[in-house]
Amino acid sequence: MSKWFNVGKLVNTHGIKGEVRVVSRTDFPDERYKKGNLLYLFLPNEKEPVEVKVASRRVHKSFDLLTFEGFHNVNEVEKFKGAIVKVPEDQLGELEEGEYYFHEIVGCKVILQETMEEIGTVKEVLTPGANDVWVIQAKKGKDILIPYIDQVVKKVDVQEKTIIIEPLEGLF
Repeated sequence: MSKWFNVGKLVNTHGIKGEVRVVSRTDFPDERYKKGNLLYLFLPNEKEPVEVKVASRRVHKSFDLLTFEGFHNVNEVEKFKGAIVKVPEDQLGELEEGEYYFHEIVGCKVILQETMEEIGTVKEVLTPGANDVWVIQAKKGKDILIPYIDQVVKKVDVQEKTIIIEPLEGLF
């Protein structure tokens, strides 16, 4: 039994040539949706996932537009609308030092370096541009947004599920 990781959601078709719109949930879309890669579509009413091979990818607005080998028109891909796009654990590549998968960061406790006080837990990772932003569900009060930059994030231990930060002045 494989452990599966969510990399996107197939939200609609695009055009008439079998292209589909995917809202990406992966931090490595170029790698994940590369031509020839296998993806698995989990449909709401199906027990087994549908295995598809990426034939092409392009970006349009905030979507990844994909085509799959063997599916050449809109009628063949219509049934995939609403599918969750996943990959098995063995397709996750090795990361370089200081790089993490979203699923490794979400759920980590966030601790202030100065006082060792726990301020909350990472509940989401946003990718707005230059650097990722981690959404911390605070123990009290509103969510806290932490930029993933060296000046703020001092230590990440995915084994212990802890992150030590030194917030910039005015961050809270």
